[in-house]
Amino acid sequence: MTAIDAPTGPPRTPALSGATGLSTPAEQLLRAAPAENFPVSPIVLPAAVRAHFNALYAFSRFVDNLGDEAAGDRLALLDRVSADLSVIWAGGEPELGVLRLLAPTVRACDLPAEPFERLVEANRQDQRVTRYDTFDDLVRYCTLSADPIGRMVLGVFGLATPDRVVLSDKVCTALQLAEHWQDVAEDLAAGRIYLPREDLDTFGVTEDDLRAKAASPAVRHLMAFEVSRARTVMDQGAPLVATVPGRLRLALAGFVGGGRAALDAIRRADYDVLGGPPKAPKPRMARFALVALAQSAAPGAPAAARTAAAVATATGTAGVAAKRERAAGEGR
Repeated sequence: MTAIDAPTGPPRTPALSGATGLSTPAEQLLRAAPAENFPVSPIVLPAAVRAHFNALYAFSRFVDNLGDEAAGDRLALLDRVSADLSVIWAGGEPELGVLRLLAPTVRACDLPAEPFERLVEANRQDQRVTRYDTFDDLVRYCTLSADPIGRMVLGVFGLATPDRVVLSDKVCTALQLAEHWQDVAEDLAAGRIYLPREDLDTFGVTEDDLRAKAASPAVRHLMAFEVSRARTVMDQGAPLVATVPGRLRLALAGFVGGGRAALDAIRRADYDVLGGPPKAPKPRMARFALVALAQSAAPGAPAAARTAAAVATATGTAGVAAKRERAAGEGR
């Protein structure tokens, strides 16, 4: 499951009939777009860009459906996608229909292979890992399942600079966290829990508590904590909106607004996510998007974005160094 799977509109439904196989046509996958957490192909963008966004979405939805709902050996199916994906960067013509739609976008925008490979790897990980011990573990999963989406979007516009990428990663991780917090019950039914074990233990929440029809006080307190943490991550990345020009700024404000609206919907449901994913109505999504857009136009917003990018980069570098130090200590 990846960030492309994050609905704030109507509750997510199982993949459309026949939409979980290797031969699924892109047109069928695009029918799921209205339920996503943000406009998949915002009308404010030029037609050519919207076509690129549709190709990216179809690929992401295709891989997600295989990883979440396909019958048979999902790892084998994902390996087939990975092999056919590599054909694009080798200069050949892929066999799978969704990848044939993607190839012109990759070539026209000179997109690197890594973000696409990460999305496939995220769905491989979903077949092997069903629980996460720590929040850091979950964030590392988001580098596979969520961050690639933003990098693709920036790549379409030729704006994937280091400062923008580090902020985009924050936004996409926050969108993924919002999706996980909305879909606790649905994920548990599929055998997965994305709430970190350390947080479950801290708040005294058991897996049986998550299977209840309504959230207990302990579950509500846990979800309030997780929503607050995801909101902080979104706020760290939101200055990205001020770093891009024109229509893309409108689109990114929509992405940020969609994530904030999703988190707000959980709050408005009094943090009870066990009866189904709380959903934000479109007017509230628009309101949050307008707030993000207004913030991006405020005096000093570009300077604040540069500072936010520097902080995010420094924090990420320090975190990696600390992990290496701990690993070295454990190896002694």
